[in-house]
Amino acid sequence: MLKSLSRPAVKLVERYLPDPYIFVLLLTVIAAAAAIAVERQTPLTVLRFWGDGFWNLLSFSMQMLLVLVTGFMLASSPPVKRLLQRLAGLANNAGAAIVLVTLVSLAASWINWGFGLVVGALFAKELARQIRVDYRLLVASAYSGFIVWHGGLAGSVPLTIATDGHFAAEQIGVIGTSETVFSLFNLGIVVVLFIAMPLINRMMLPDEKDSVYIDPSLLNEDETRRVRITRPAERLENSVTLAWLVGIPGLLFLLDHFVLRGGGLNLNVVNFLFLFLAIVLHRTPRSLLESLHEAIKGGAGIVIQFPFYAGIMAIMVQSGLAETLSGALISMASEASLPFWTFISAGIVNIFVPSGGGQWAVQAPVMLPAAEALGVDIPRVAMAVAWGDAWTNLLQPFWALPVLGIAGLKAKDIMGFCLVQLLLTGVIIAAGLTWL
Repeated sequence: MLKSLSRPAVKLVERYLPDPYIFVLLLTVIAAAAAIAVERQTPLTVLRFWGDGFWNLLSFSMQMLLVLVTGFMLASSPPVKRLLQRLAGLANNAGAAIVLVTLVSLAASWINWGFGLVVGALFAKELARQIRVDYRLLVASAYSGFIVWHGGLAGSVPLTIATDGHFAAEQIGVIGTSETVFSLFNLGIVVVLFIAMPLINRMMLPDEKDSVYIDPSLLNEDETRRVRITRPAERLENSVTLAWLVGIPGLLFLLDHFVLRGGGLNLNVVNFLFLFLAIVLHRTPRSLLESLHEAIKGGAGIVIQFPFYAGIMAIMVQSGLAETLSGALISMASEASLPFWTFISAGIVNIFVPSGGGQWAVQAPVMLPAAEALGVDIPRVAMAVAWGDAWTNLLQPFWALPVLGIAGLKAKDIMGFCLVQLLLTGVIIAAGLTWL
């Protein structure tokens, strides 16, 4: 059944889904038009919202870019790549490859979204070198693990409300991750997705005649060449001692942060951890810099598109459009159904504001008063926003850019499969938020 469902979905998306840059331009026009038509804003006012907000996410954009870059550098370090090669050897047929890449991506994304995207894409390429399997579905399966990121250790909503002094602290206080990430209902959703997602992807595996394969020789990487050192500068570039003199103290700082000072996990700490693990595991500055060069290519979309999304977010927030949209959906909510409608509204808003932290800033002023008025558990509502944000990333091509860059595909190649994943995981997550 899923194979029959995925076939027309793939053809539909291949024909009509534009490039992610075109997608953000269309969203900009739609958001502006809606602000004028629905919120009765003047075109000049909307133009000012957009232009004034265009650079509002520079700090957050840098954090997101570093998550991608540091995750790529860690995942492409020789020890991690050897681990991926050994794991790929566990798959002996196409179905096993699909299941395995999904599980690895889910686990890595739960730890950190940037790491999950990069590890999933690199692992998909490694599997494609060893197994004859539909390359589009293989990469879509690698991306599908991203669904759990906001319910994991690097989820920006749960980490934000667990931080002293967050913008809603006076209203809801500081809510620890024991009530969000490690709550029974959230862990239940994660466990079900770990079971369901590999099965969903496996059942979408096309028949031989409908499959698209890639020549493994196109995925082969140049073998590492022996470095010939002729200058003192090259000796420094290839010095293990220099790398470890900085890398090991960085890891010791984190040990002090977690063990002696009882520090928590946030985006800056995650980036710090990934960066200094990469410095140590790459062994030489030259190896790290070569990896960095490749990582930056995958981040090109973030650099050019995030300002546009900041502009869209400014229109949505300052015009009142996001509040109107969220309010219209939750106006139908009861105490039992508020988490469901919060999830749905977050999924829709995420199409226009694909930023977990930014989206929480948009929706919290609407969702928190509704939760308090209906007597609904605040952590559950917060995680409903988080899961809604993660859910429609399967449809929003922005976050697929790093995976596509590594795999050498376009968004239209995988989004048909992602559409099926979106429909089925939506049912699972909504049910978990409502009844678990």
